Amino acid sequence: MIRKLETKDIDVVIQIWFEANKKAHDFIPESYWLEKFDEVKSILPQAEVYVYEADSEIKGFIGLMDNYIAGIFISIECQSKGIGKELLCYAKEKKENLSLSVYIKNLRAINFYKREDFKVISENLDENTGEKEFYMTWESK
Repeated sequence: MIRKLETKDIDVVIQIWFEANKKAHDFIPESYWLEKFDEVKSILPQAEVYVYEADSEIKGFIGLMDNYIAGIFISIECQSKGIGKELLCYAKEKKENLSLSVYIKNLRAINFYKREDFKVISENLDENTGEKEFYMTWESK
Protein backbone atom coordinates (compact mmCIF):
# COMPACT_ATOMS: atom_id res chain seq x y z
CA MET A 1 0.00 0.00 0.00
CA ILE A 2 1.23 3.50 -0.83
CA ARG A 3 0.05 6.36 1.36
CA LYS A 4 1.02 9.84 2.48
CA LEU A 5 3.70 10.21 5.14
CA GLU A 6 2.35 10.61 8.67
CA THR A 7 4.18 12.15 11.64
CA LYS A 8 4.51 8.72 13.28
CA ASP A 9 6.50 7.51 10.23
CA ILE A 10 9.35 10.04 10.47
CA ASP A 11 11.81 8.00 12.55
CA VAL A 12 11.51 4.92 10.31
CA VAL A 13 11.67 6.97 7.11
CA ILE A 14 14.77 8.93 8.13
CA GLN A 15 16.55 5.68 9.03
CA ILE A 16 15.72 4.24 5.59
CA TRP A 17 16.98 7.51 4.03
CA PHE A 18 20.27 7.27 5.92
CA GLU A 19 20.98 3.57 5.29
CA ALA A 20 19.97 3.71 1.60
CA ASN A 21 22.13 6.79 0.98
CA LYS A 22 25.17 5.17 2.61
CA LYS A 23 24.75 2.04 0.47
CA ALA A 24 24.01 3.78 -2.85
CA HIS A 25 26.65 6.48 -2.41
CA ASP A 26 29.68 4.70 -0.98
CA PHE A 27 31.80 7.30 -2.81
CA ILE A 28 30.52 10.02 -0.42
CA PRO A 29 31.77 9.98 3.19
CA GLU A 30 29.22 8.75 5.74
CA SER A 31 29.84 11.98 7.67
CA TYR A 32 28.09 13.92 4.86
CA TRP A 33 24.85 11.98 5.44
CA LEU A 34 25.20 12.32 9.22
CA GLU A 35 25.52 16.11 8.82
CA LYS A 36 22.33 16.19 6.69
CA PHE A 37 20.36 13.84 8.98
CA ASP A 38 18.66 16.41 11.27
CA GLU A 39 18.01 18.84 8.41
CA VAL A 40 16.28 16.19 6.30
CA LYS A 41 14.34 14.88 9.31
CA SER A 42 13.01 18.38 10.01
CA ILE A 43 11.85 19.04 6.43
CA LEU A 44 10.20 15.64 5.87
CA PRO A 45 6.86 16.64 7.45
CA GLN A 46 6.53 19.63 5.07
CA ALA A 47 7.50 17.66 1.94
CA GLU A 48 5.27 15.65 -0.36
CA VAL A 49 6.27 12.16 0.75
CA TYR A 50 4.60 8.84 0.00
CA VAL A 51 5.51 5.68 1.86
CA TYR A 52 5.27 2.08 0.70
CA GLU A 53 3.90 -0.05 3.50
CA ALA A 54 3.61 -3.86 3.61
CA ASP A 55 2.90 -6.07 6.62
CA SER A 56 2.41 -2.89 8.70
CA GLU A 57 6.03 -1.88 8.02
CA ILE A 58 7.38 0.96 5.89
CA LYS A 59 9.64 -0.56 3.23
CA GLY A 60 10.47 2.61 1.29
CA PHE A 61 9.36 6.08 0.26
CA ILE A 62 9.47 8.72 -2.46
CA GLY A 63 9.95 12.42 -1.78
CA LEU A 64 8.67 15.03 -4.22
CA MET A 65 9.07 18.80 -4.44
CA ASP A 66 6.45 19.78 -7.01
CA ASN A 67 7.57 17.72 -10.05
CA TYR A 68 11.11 17.11 -8.78
CA ILE A 69 11.94 13.73 -7.26
CA ALA A 70 14.08 14.50 -4.22
CA GLY A 71 14.66 10.77 -3.91
CA ILE A 72 13.36 7.24 -3.83
CA PHE A 73 14.67 5.31 -0.85
CA ILE A 74 14.08 1.63 -0.18
CA SER A 75 15.14 -0.25 2.96
CA ILE A 76 18.28 -2.28 2.29
CA GLU A 77 16.59 -5.68 2.72
CA CYS A 78 13.74 -4.73 0.35
CA GLN A 79 15.77 -3.39 -2.58
CA SER A 80 15.37 -4.92 -6.05
CA LYS A 81 11.86 -6.19 -5.27
CA GLY A 82 9.89 -3.68 -7.35
CA ILE A 83 9.05 -1.23 -4.56
CA GLY A 84 10.96 1.66 -6.15
CA LYS A 85 9.17 1.04 -9.43
CA GLU A 86 5.77 1.03 -7.68
CA LEU A 87 6.57 4.32 -5.93
CA LEU A 88 7.76 5.87 -9.20
CA CYS A 89 4.62 4.69 -11.04
CA TYR A 90 2.53 6.24 -8.26
CA ALA A 91 4.31 9.58 -8.79
CA LYS A 92 3.89 9.29 -12.57
CA GLU A 93 0.12 8.92 -12.08
CA LYS A 94 0.06 12.17 -10.08
CA LYS A 95 2.37 14.27 -12.28
CA GLU A 96 2.53 15.14 -16.00
CA ASN A 97 6.33 15.30 -15.88
CA LEU A 98 9.10 14.57 -13.41
CA SER A 99 12.74 15.50 -13.02
CA LEU A 100 15.57 14.46 -10.75
CA SER A 101 19.30 14.58 -10.23
CA VAL A 102 21.32 11.39 -9.78
CA TYR A 103 25.02 10.94 -9.11
CA ILE A 104 26.88 9.68 -12.19
CA LYS A 105 28.63 7.08 -10.02
CA ASN A 106 25.24 5.65 -8.98
CA LEU A 107 24.92 3.41 -12.04
CA ARG A 108 22.19 1.28 -10.52
CA ALA A 109 19.91 4.30 -10.11
CA ILE A 110 20.75 5.69 -13.56
CA ASN A 111 19.87 2.36 -15.18
CA PHE A 112 16.63 2.19 -13.18
CA TYR A 113 15.54 5.67 -14.32
CA LYS A 114 16.50 4.96 -17.94
CA ARG A 115 14.36 1.80 -17.86
CA GLU A 116 11.53 4.02 -16.61
CA ASP A 117 11.85 6.35 -19.66
CA PHE A 118 13.83 9.14 -18.01
CA LYS A 119 16.23 10.99 -20.34
CA VAL A 120 19.55 12.57 -19.40
CA ILE A 121 19.26 16.32 -20.06
CA SER A 122 22.51 17.62 -18.61
CA GLU A 123 25.56 16.87 -16.51
CA ASN A 124 26.12 19.07 -13.47
CA LEU A 125 28.27 19.28 -10.36
CA ASP A 126 26.75 18.87 -6.90
CA GLU A 127 28.48 21.71 -5.08
CA ASN A 128 27.85 20.07 -1.68
CA THR A 129 29.71 16.85 -2.48
CA GLY A 130 31.88 17.77 -5.48
CA GLU A 131 30.34 14.81 -7.34
CA LYS A 132 29.07 14.94 -10.92
CA GLU A 133 25.40 14.21 -11.47
CA PHE A 134 22.92 13.81 -14.29
CA TYR A 135 19.77 15.89 -14.48
CA MET A 136 17.08 13.62 -15.92
CA THR A 137 13.46 14.18 -16.94
CA TRP A 138 10.35 12.18 -17.78
CA GLU A 139 7.15 13.29 -19.51
CA SER A 140 3.87 11.44 -19.80
CA LYS A 141 2.99 10.47 -23.33
